[in-house]
Parts: sequence; C-alpha cells; structure tokens
Amino acid sequence: MYSKSVDFYVFDNQPLDKALARTTHLAVSAHQDDIEFMAYKGILECFGQKDKWFSAIVMTDGAGSPRSGIYADYTDSEMQAVRQVEQKKAAFVGEYGSLTLLNYPSKQIKDPNDVESVSDLAELIAKMSPEVVYTHNPADKHDTHVGAMTKVVKAIRSLPADKRPKKLYGCEVWRGLDWVNNNEKIRFDVGEHPNLAAALMGVFDSQIAGGKRYDAATIGRRTANATYADDHEVDRAEQVSYAIDLTPLIEDDTLSIADYILGYISRFADEVKTRINKVN
Repeated sequence: MYSKSVDFYVFDNQPLDKALARTTHLAVSAHQDDIEFMAYKGILECFGQKDKWFSAIVMTDGAGSPRSGIYADYTDSEMQAVRQVEQKKAAFVGEYGSLTLLNYPSKQIKDPNDVESVSDLAELIAKMSPEVVYTHNPADKHDTHVGAMTKVVKAIRSLPADKRPKKLYGCEVWRGLDWVNNNEKIRFDVGEHPNLAAALMGVFDSQIAGGKRYDAATIGRRTANATYADDHEVDRAEQVSYAIDLTPLIEDDTLSIADYILGYISRFADEVKTRINKVN
C-alpha cells in the first residue's frame, strides 16, 4: 500500500478508483511543476477529450526548493504545503484525470536501494494502465530527476509484459535534448492552447517569484526547439518539446539505463566527428 503521506486529488470529484482507471496518459515527475514543463504534450492530447485522460504522479514533497520574496521565510513544511496547493491548481486547470502526490523526501528518490517508492509506482501504474508514460530523461543533470526516472523504469519492469505501457518517453527539464541526433529525437508539437500552457506554468508562483523564471525559460526552449529543428526547412510548429524514446527499457529488462543513454551520446559524438571530417 502507498506511503502514509500520499495525497490524491481529483478535480471533478470522481471516485478515486474510477479516476485512476480512466488514465490513458501518465506523467511521473520528481517535483511539483516538472509535469507541466516536460509533459505538456500529454496534457494537450487529453484536454477536452472524453476518451483520453491525463494523470500525474509527483514523487517528492518539495521541501528543498529555493525561496525568496514573500516565501523567503517559509519553513520546509510551509513550502511543502504551498507547492502541493500549486500542483492541485495545475491539475484543476489542466483537468487531470487524477493527481497523486507521493510526498517522499528527495533523498529517498535518489537512493538506489529504495524499494518503497518503486512499489507505490508499480501499484499506481497497474491501476491506471496508461498507454503512454512521460518522465525525466536519463541525461537530465538533476539527481532527483534521474532518480525518479529510474524508479519509473523499475516499477514498470516489475509488471507483467501485458500490463506495461505501450510507450515511455524521457523528457526535457534540467537539460535540453536538442543535442540528440535528429533521426532519434522525438518531437512533440506543443504550440496549441498557449493560454493553457501559460496558466499551467503560472500557478507555480512559489518557484517563479522565488527567483526562477521557469515559465519564460520553458516557452523559450520550446520556441527555440521549433526554430532550430531543421536548418534547411521552414518551421513546422510554433513550439516543440523534445523527448527520447525509453520504450526499449521496458521491453527488454536486461538493458542498462546508463548504457542506453550512452548510446545516444556516442552516436551524437559520431555525428559531430563525421560532419567536421566532411568539411575539414
């Protein structure tokens, strides 16, 4: 069973089991606000649809976030409460099928020996049975993000093959994925409903007013991705977010996560070397 600190939120007050079971697209993040920055494609896919539902799982309690301005003197417990409310606001605005706040301390998610959070995730994913899962990418430079991603892979691997999602994507947050070779990067057109995107990111005032313009940075990255996607073609989208396909990691349990992402890095290095040698 889930940790004693787990908190569920369902914007339309459906029974919890029903809310979880209707999930078709799921995002699992380390922190409050990561969902809206990295998995907007999933939110768009489901927003206003009757047969698709986006759900979110946030793994940590948000206690260690930087703070300034009106939040400068907030204690960790006070900041946790603020961030939970903000995440619920986003779930209401985005009409998420369900929101689960696991509220684990960050150090637990970074612990490679932790099995409690993996068990929680496996139980939730089994109940939701999503077709698509979004999480952090293995090349992210934030330890807790990478820890959350490994927990997601472990949780899915613990499920029978026929109960696993069809797709698992690793998305951008604390490192962009524009470096991935064009033939390997997943491009999500996320230019629709810019008002919704702004609203979803804007509710996280404790982070934005606290000195980090994540909202402006994310829109800037998406716009840059769209413009710099192809050097010989006109823009095909106004905003693009990138991901890498992690599905092979949940199809073959013997694959090493580290070796898998290092393959991308190695192929990128080869592409750079080939281009230089071609013109040098």
